[in-house]
Amino acid sequence: MTRWAVLGAGAWGTTFAQVLADSDAQVTVWARREEIADRIAAEHRNPDYLGDHELPRSVTATSRPEEALEGADAVAVAVPAQQLRATLGSFTSPLPAVPQLSLVKGIERGTDARVSEIIAEAGRVDPALVGVLSGPNLSAEILQRRPCGSVIAFPDAARAAAVAEACAAPYLRTYTSTDVTGVEIAGAVKNVIAIAVGAATGLGHGHNTTASLITRGLAEITRLGVALGGHRETFAGLAGMGDLVATCSSPLSRNHRLGLALGQGLDVEAAAERVGSTAEGVATARAVASLAERLGVDMPITRSVVAVVDDGARIDQVTAALLSRSVRPE
Repeated sequence: MTRWAVLGAGAWGTTFAQVLADSDAQVTVWARREEIADRIAAEHRNPDYLGDHELPRSVTATSRPEEALEGADAVAVAVPAQQLRATLGSFTSPLPAVPQLSLVKGIERGTDARVSEIIAEAGRVDPALVGVLSGPNLSAEILQRRPCGSVIAFPDAARAAAVAEACAAPYLRTYTSTDVTGVEIAGAVKNVIAIAVGAATGLGHGHNTTASLITRGLAEITRLGVALGGHRETFAGLAGMGDLVATCSSPLSRNHRLGLALGQGLDVEAAAERVGSTAEGVATARAVASLAERLGVDMPITRSVVAVVDDGARIDQVTAALLSRSVRPE
């Protein structure tokens, strides 16, 4: 896989383009905005998202999706979950019949669809070709080439291994899985839990509260993932616990920062403005709660986040309600 197309020129998509270039690939990024594509192509920079950071010379860009996809051996998808269906539907041709690697962590509102399902449906591509990447992937650290691990899951183990090998930059250790559902659910729902943890921190609670929410959050993620057919062991690994800890603990996490702002008294709109970029957990929370209700899965932390971001509940009331739940076996 020497030629990659990356769909999406935000911080994570552009950072992953660097990962691929550092893995000896030629990379073309598709940017919705022509001025971003032009800056990447001419100057190898994306100042709107990455400041003055210089990208490898093997990374170029275009605002024409057909140009980015032409001749690609693989495609990485980094369009926000709530925009993905419309974006792929606007393309004049189906996605090419090559591996499609989702970098997106979210669930679609209204359909409760996972991102891999959206790519297959809206991109008009065989679901067997669609995989996901997840793990502790704070893009600012990866951009600085800090060591980290990630999981790449495809339905077929051989395809997962081939794509993982193609993404193995010196600082990115890739592991493989065939549990697409489990890896994808772990990556999506951890954003919701990170909002709750950030809010608790903003309210002035300490490490005991944070540890409790992370641990019980992992239990929620696992219950939902297993109910959807995921493998329980997935949630104890990089895609589950690893990603959850990073997202809940780091000030680099958009979802953690948004929760922190909520805990400090801002409403959802003001908190999102402070964060200044997409926090997928806000839109994902309702979809996750809908999935859980349909499957009969108990997810009290998720329901609490929905009460705040969708229904206008006060964050301090929600936290009190979580801590006052009846005694039950763990």
